[in-house]
Amino acid sequence: MRKYMLVYQMLKEQIETEQLQAGQKISSIRSLSERLGVNKTTIIAALQMLEQQHLVYAVPKSGYYVMDHLKMVEPKMNYAYDFATATPTWHAFPFQDFQHCINKAIDTYQEELFNYGTPQGMPALLNEGRKLLEDYQVFSKPSQLFITSGIQQALFILSMMPFPNGGSTILVEEPTYHLYLQQLQTYNLSVKGIKRNTEGIDLEELERIFQQGDIKFFYTMPRFHNPLGCSYDTATIKAIVKLAKTYNVYLVEDDYLADFEYRQRRDPLYAFDAEEMVIYLKSFSKIMFPGLRLGLVVLPSQLVPVFQKFKNTTDIDSSMVSQAALALYLKSGMFAHYQEKVSKAYIGRAKVLQEALENHLPEIEKAAELVMHTSLKVPPNINLGSLIEDCRKNNVFIEAVNGNYLEGSYVDRILKLNVSNLHVDWIDGGIQLIAEQLRSSNHYFQ
Repeated sequence: MRKYMLVYQMLKEQIETEQLQAGQKISSIRSLSERLGVNKTTIIAALQMLEQQHLVYAVPKSGYYVMDHLKMVEPKMNYAYDFATATPTWHAFPFQDFQHCINKAIDTYQEELFNYGTPQGMPALLNEGRKLLEDYQVFSKPSQLFITSGIQQALFILSMMPFPNGGSTILVEEPTYHLYLQQLQTYNLSVKGIKRNTEGIDLEELERIFQQGDIKFFYTMPRFHNPLGCSYDTATIKAIVKLAKTYNVYLVEDDYLADFEYRQRRDPLYAFDAEEMVIYLKSFSKIMFPGLRLGLVVLPSQLVPVFQKFKNTTDIDSSMVSQAALALYLKSGMFAHYQEKVSKAYIGRAKVLQEALENHLPEIEKAAELVMHTSLKVPPNINLGSLIEDCRKNNVFIEAVNGNYLEGSYVDRILKLNVSNLHVDWIDGGIQLIAEQLRSSNHYFQ
């Protein structure tokens, strides 16, 4: 066996047995060379091999450090059943991996950091992002892809800019993403709602709305809807795309949980669009962390010039440091490794949620897909406000969907449940407590 392999195996074993701790600096190349009786080239070859496997990372003019890669740390118990928080669990993210990419990005892209960037985004990230989207059956030309400061910015630009179809009203599902509704209402934009439930959407009603001729675009979450937790089937997706083509209405597809798809042959709206009527949005907030503030947008060719104009007047370019770090994170394979790991963890958590709901609340209408969030349709004889308050007194935090509807719309009696931040061992117990409160006579209307 070659000497560098012996050194590699020795250091690898020390890392895996935690003799060398995450974040710890490895002895210098000179020190290792003298202690092990080999030349510096041998030590460098071993360290580079460890770096390629994401076991260590190099800091310029400092040395090599052990990367935090061994396991995802489960959240600490906070003695509350929090079904209301929708942010991803920060304990699961491999911070050392991404810190390595940030350090490497600053070192690699020093000159780019002092420029305002290109109109579409950093070329390196655009290239890696385009390859990533192909895994989701989203194939685009380089000219169609943009980097935005989160999907929230993309939605703002799309809402404010004119569209070739001349429409002025935005159609949204109800319920839908609450922050987008707030955005629309803050800027007093023309918006209309269409009812969606766990069974889907009324396609005849959708066609009637499209026929009115004033719909600019239809904002939809076909996959793992927020907050319902359900998805459109392929037949519905094809029907929506067909209606969009027939009535010249654009579709804004928010595919924010594409990374957690566990089913075969479940393609996005974009995959069925031959007429360039679909605008595809990809977020990194759930699979990585919201503070990254980066999103991918795939635009129909005819929308590119005006989108670029509006983008340039909002922030010139998204954070170059974040873009450079994410480009390296994708290119290195770290993202794919983390995606596989965290997807399994979240799907496992989703299975526990569904099993708990079937065991404790079999009679309640709910979405049945394996995703971190779902919804419960509360019977009409239950006082929803009283139920939520009594659950809170028992350290069970749940929310109604009121904020996910337009002002003045009829609000369905729905509870939303999210287990993104709840320890897996607490899910069943929390659902059991909710079930007990639902059946308590304290919450029945007299």
